[in-house]
Amino acid sequence: MSVATESAAPARFYHVEKPDASERVERFLAAFEAILRHTNYRGLLDMYARSHTRCGRCAKTCQVYQATGDPRDIPCYRTSMIINIYKRYFTMGGWVKGFLSGDGYLTDSDIDEMMEGFYRCTACRRCSLECPMGIDHALVTHLGRYILSEMRLPPKALQVSVRAQLEGENGNTSSVPLAALKNNLEFLSEEIKDEKGIEVEFPLDKENVEYAFFCPVSDYLMEAETLMGNALVLHACGEGGNWTIGSKNYDAINYGLFYNDWILERNIRRLVEEVRRLGARTILIGECGHASRAAKQFIPAFAGKDAPAVVNCVEFAWRKFKEGKLRFDPGAIKEKVTYHDPCNIARSGWIVDQPRELLKAMAKDYVEMTPSGRENYCCGGGGGTVSIAEMQKFRMEVIGKTKAEQLKATGAEIVVAPCANCKKQLREVIDHYKLPMEVKGLHDLMFRAIQL
Repeated sequence: MSVATESAAPARFYHVEKPDASERVERFLAAFEAILRHTNYRGLLDMYARSHTRCGRCAKTCQVYQATGDPRDIPCYRTSMIINIYKRYFTMGGWVKGFLSGDGYLTDSDIDEMMEGFYRCTACRRCSLECPMGIDHALVTHLGRYILSEMRLPPKALQVSVRAQLEGENGNTSSVPLAALKNNLEFLSEEIKDEKGIEVEFPLDKENVEYAFFCPVSDYLMEAETLMGNALVLHACGEGGNWTIGSKNYDAINYGLFYNDWILERNIRRLVEEVRRLGARTILIGECGHASRAAKQFIPAFAGKDAPAVVNCVEFAWRKFKEGKLRFDPGAIKEKVTYHDPCNIARSGWIVDQPRELLKAMAKDYVEMTPSGRENYCCGGGGGTVSIAEMQKFRMEVIGKTKAEQLKATGAEIVVAPCANCKKQLREVIDHYKLPMEVKGLHDLMFRAIQL
């Protein structure tokens, strides 16, 4: 297989743990070839190669392109980088055409462009709403990231977190030890007793219950009100003795969804192993968009016939509310409230109307963003970008710009975001643009409004 090379320039957009500039073109093509051989991406690319017209209709939906006006940020341009390589090197017609013309060789500068381009995208999939050919540009971006990760060129921030989760002593992305988790759960129980006057347990390793609860491990460090809301909802609807947190795996985060299918699968299998160890029947995911989508969509594929059911905590609360088992004080939340739709559970998922019904049951002054629901704008930190510190300026001044304008237009005092990554990004956006509002989880407000 013929390749052309140039002098390699180091990537500047994100940090790589052990940058290796040697034979990058050969390594890229070898990784691409291996993925095509061992997965079903080839069928997808065959279809996309025939239908990809680069019409540009996706441009008007992309908040990155809206902010920069750079043609390289148009989703179909980014997709064309992968499609062109696929056609040139992995189809007979493309190989013959390239051989005869001497054109279309992959270069090191192409790889540099892809390293930046694939992480300028938040994989929000808003462009998929507009594509007349049904191309999922975010999925192609994921494939590009997958190839780069097999070359050992993913962002260092994601790689370090995944290593801590899969190989570290504590088995989670934030390296939170079990002793710290236990102390935190005791503290949360005491806080609920102080505020509500009732005993609410955070059970650990309780066997043969209905629900095994998994939230982003960062919630145990940063989102006490959300976790107290989770526990209080379970208590109020009669499930307080029917759930548990596992001591062997208490992190719902799955960064494999952002950049590597093998990591995605390993994390799914770890999740299922913990559920089966506990004898639980249903996986209850906390306020995390990507963890909910990863579990909901991929556990059926990786866990076999006896795969446990997956429920997001928002849809769980909504079901109990509709059954009359969960009630709220309709005037408890007096601030003006708006709702941010996390991309992974709204546009790429199944949760749109449920949180709105819950909010309207407890907030007097609720206002929608424009646009909203499946057409809502990304928080600006999706696709793992919120975890990459060196991208902070880009997240604020480019991706976050449209979101800041959207937030400001609501006039809300509280923006509700049932997703750990969205909360982090939105708080930074609000601080950067000095907006007079605060970010809360949906369960934060339910904790305030719930009737016991």
